[in-house]
Amino acid sequence: MKNIILAIGTIIVVALVAYVFFDKEAMPTPNPQNNTNTIPPISIIAEGLEIPWDIAFVDGGYLVTQRTGSVVAIDKDGNKREIQIQGVKRTGEGGLLGIVLHPDFETNRLLYLYMTAPGRTNETENRVVRFKYENGTLTDDGVIINNIPGAIYHDGGRMEFGPDGMLYVTTGDATRDVIAQNKNSLGGKILRLEDDGKIPADNPFGTAVWSYGHRNPQGLAWDSQGQLWETEHGRSGVRSGMDEINLIEKGANYGWPDIEGDETKAGMETPALHSGPDDTWAPASAAIIGNRLFFGGLLGEALYEVTISGNSVTNLKEHFKGEYGRIRTVRVGPDGMLYITTSNRDGRGSPNTGDDKVIRVNPERL
Repeated sequence: MKNIILAIGTIIVVALVAYVFFDKEAMPTPNPQNNTNTIPPISIIAEGLEIPWDIAFVDGGYLVTQRTGSVVAIDKDGNKREIQIQGVKRTGEGGLLGIVLHPDFETNRLLYLYMTAPGRTNETENRVVRFKYENGTLTDDGVIINNIPGAIYHDGGRMEFGPDGMLYVTTGDATRDVIAQNKNSLGGKILRLEDDGKIPADNPFGTAVWSYGHRNPQGLAWDSQGQLWETEHGRSGVRSGMDEINLIEKGANYGWPDIEGDETKAGMETPALHSGPDDTWAPASAAIIGNRLFFGGLLGEALYEVTISGNSVTNLKEHFKGEYGRIRTVRVGPDGMLYITTSNRDGRGSPNTGDDKVIRVNPERL
């Protein structure tokens, strides 16, 4: 009897060993993304781009807007293919700018592009156009909003869908600073729209305007508490500096051009943090991981980081100062990594070998 039990036990042990060694499903396959320490601090994802402005993560690869007027589709193997966008007017800081996917992109394949175009009176305007992306092609689905003031400078261009499902759009003052205080103008604002361009019923002024008094906002990101943070270019020229990080509230006035820095005025908001008069970030994006807010610096030539604490930001850090030149966009990828774009071929930088680039950054190894 004992021999029979021993034989049965031996058979069971042998069977279990064979199962573990030969059945791939018996043990979970390690996923290197579960351990961010296995991911290199820096990886070059794409090179040879021309003024890349924004990134969307699609089908295991990337769609990158180039300010010159095309979307570059980059697959997971690094192969690139350009898709030209008709009607883009490249002028100064304008051109093809932001890109954002619809929250239901996997089912409806809709995405949005922010572009500079000829205006109705042969002037420059900015507009948001919705497209459908299928089988590697983009088809125009319609204009979501137009008649946004445009100019050679200060065109805004960042778009994000918020936790409320609404589309938020940043617009610049188009070098006419007074329009930032004009609630009837779409310039110098953060706009809020439904996904088809309709005005949400709870917008503060019955228009697309969500907040106003902005100079050239180019970064939007929500924290874990649902608070909206924005980065914004301050004054330029000889009197540079005064770049801003703002906590955005519904209907609030952020003061441009009446106040800047620590200046105050009744009914106007001061920034959560600014660069001061002697330092210029030229912040061009915003991305949040946990309580860490990251943004790219163009003139500052750095990846910046601050810590969010309630309704304030502290502990400003600079990463890669001067290493990659002008850094524009920072996006959080589906793998939890940061993806940044350089902007050294925009006429204001010094192109390095391979510029412009998309670079993957491991935030846990900064």
